[in-house]
Formats: sequence, C-alpha cells, structure tokens
Amino acid sequence: MTGHVMKLHPFDVVCKNMESKIAQGFTVYQQWNCEHCGAKQTMPDANHVYTIGECEECGKRTDIRKNGMNFMLIMGG
Repeated sequence: MTGHVMKLHPFDVVCKNMESKIAQGFTVYQQWNCEHCGAKQTMPDANHVYTIGECEECGKRTDIRKNGMNFMLIMGG
C-alpha cells in the first residue's frame, strides 16, 4: 500500500452528506482509496459522484460503491 490511506465511509451515507453540503453552497470533490495499491484518489469533477474509479497510480479500477469513500470540501470561492 502506498500514499495516505484515508478513512472511508459507506457510499450512500457520504452521498447524502455531499448533497447537503452542495445545497449549502460548498464545492465538494469525491475521494476514495484504490483497493489495489491504497493510493488516495480525488475525482476531478466537482459536485459529482462516481461508482467506479480508475487509479492514477496503478491504473486498476475500484468499486467505490462497495469500498466506500469520503470527500474534500472547498469553502468560499
């Protein structure tokens, strides 16, 4: 495992939290850990959720819905 592995939470729980933050005017970016190499990943599209992610480090795919996720919140701007 490489990189900084972050704590992941259930997909549906995080989606609801993200929706709440977006409604409050924040910008959010979905984050997840590669299930193969452990690299922390951030999706490039703000305020959008994906169920599958392709790792920028090892190129393998992760089922985000199954493995869980987190998000980065941008305040202001």
